[in-house]
Amino acid sequence: MIAVDWGTSSFRAFRLDAGGRILERRAAARGILTIEGGRFAEELLRQVGDWIAGGATRILMSGMIGSRQGWQEAPYLACPAGPAEIAAALVRVPFDGAQVLLVPGLTHSDAAGTPEVMRGEETQIAGVLGALGRDGIACLPGSHSKWASIANGKVAGFATYLSGEAFAALRGHTILGRMIKDGPTDPSGFARGLARSADPGHLLHHLFGVRTLGLFGRLSEAESGSYLSGLLIGHEVRAALAHGGGTVHLIGSTALCALYAQAIEACGAQAEIHDEDAAARGLAMIGRDASWN
Repeated sequence: MIAVDWGTSSFRAFRLDAGGRILERRAAARGILTIEGGRFAEELLRQVGDWIAGGATRILMSGMIGSRQGWQEAPYLACPAGPAEIAAALVRVPFDGAQVLLVPGLTHSDAAGTPEVMRGEETQIAGVLGALGRDGIACLPGSHSKWASIANGKVAGFATYLSGEAFAALRGHTILGRMIKDGPTDPSGFARGLARSADPGHLLHHLFGVRTLGLFGRLSEAESGSYLSGLLIGHEVRAALAHGGGTVHLIGSTALCALYAQAIEACGAQAEIHDEDAAARGLAMIGRDASWN
């Protein structure tokens, strides 16, 4: 089987054996927003056509490729949902030379009735269920960070935090950006922002400190970006863990997950970081339950 994780900005493909082991992998900066005219079939052939020609004629895809802006919309599946429920809701896409199925995203409503959605993260969560167990918490940091509660081996519900996109917007389009010098994460700056997030006051009040601490020479330009990151991640983690902790299973880039692990542990919970092949393992699990014929 060919497993494809096709998001907004990137394309990742894995050629799997019958047991779900990764035989080959490929990646390209060819997310759905880069594909002109909806030529997704052509791009898929460009990326993995040789695998198809070699006999890999089952293709399972997750991520934004199944969104309204993607190849074909795969309607959201309501929580609670696990690998079996996801496999039963796969959407078939017409394609010459192979069977192509799309993984649906998940939806959930918060206590106030406001809807939540995810696409792609449900597959990554499926990929760590073996380590996570039947109950637990999964966090997928990113532009739109997801915090999912797992019960009985299914995603019971989840919440989204706009932390990554907020960081980019604040860094690039507000006066705070003038106080920030680009560079690697500064551990001291991040720790200071994380500590500040525990103080009384609203996030919007704390944010202005990025400017004032810099004006008074108490925060360097090299520290400021990391301080801002610590503030945003700190507020997110404290809100997400407000009703209890335990072990949070982190799925995503190693560097970003390490920052979240630091914040989670500062809030009194434990963190376990999983590798970036969770999507491939999740697709393999869903693919085993799929109806291919």
